Amino acid sequence: MEIERKQADLIDHYVKQASSLNGSSLSVLILEATSNPSLFAFSEILAVPTVAQLEGTGQSAYLNLLRLFAYGTWSDYKSNAGSFLQLVPEQVLKLKQLTVLSMAEIGKVLPYDQLMQQLDVTNVRELEDFLINDCMYAGIVRGKLDQLRRCFELQFAAGRDLRPGQIGNMIDVLSSWLATSDNLLLSIQEKIKWADTMSELDKKQKTEYEVKVDEAKKLLSLKKLHHSRGTLISGEMKNYSLNLVE
Repeated sequence: MEIERKQADLIDHYVKQASSLNGSSLSVLILEATSNPSLFAFSEILAVPTVAQLEGTGQSAYLNLLRLFAYGTWSDYKSNAGSFLQLVPEQVLKLKQLTVLSMAEIGKVLPYDQLMQQLDVTNVRELEDFLINDCMYAGIVRGKLDQLRRCFELQFAAGRDLRPGQIGNMIDVLSSWLATSDNLLLSIQEKIKWADTMSELDKKQKTEYEVKVDEAKKLLSLKKLHHSRGTLISGEMKNYSLNLVE
């Protein structure tokens, strides 16, 4: 998809830039990346050694900001605003977009009330404008706005960066799914085997029935033949007796 290709190009660009910078120059790059309207993944930038080295320095606030955009939501920022740098409007918009993606990981039907609470939106019109203009047109989600049910029905949502430790959880979930799939496959194979056995049994019974029907037909034909011969002989004997009387 176009959005995925563009994401990959932007990530590659910022990773290369971050690898060649340090200190205050990295801070400027982080501000630029978190404000870029087309970038929604940041873990690769976080993994750059020079970025990780900001930990414990005078520029660590920028590292925390990058982590917020990689894993956090608007609610995370609001509840700890004093721990983060002041966001510019472009960053506020980006973080709210990322918040929708986080909510999409939990469910495919997002109630308007929940969305308005998480995004600090006061009315439905403002929420729907945001979902249409800033999310669907941006290509990060696709879905249907249901005004009657007051919810957003998701059809597609871009994925966010995996949080530390989340890979282990995903492996556990996939392992459980694989075990369930194996059991289901075994059950299906057993049912197919049973169906094949029943099919063979049905064919055998059908063949035996057809043989019996053929035997009955042959027996009936023989009986008819014997009856016809008996009638013929009886008639001949009667004619022979009449001839003797004459």
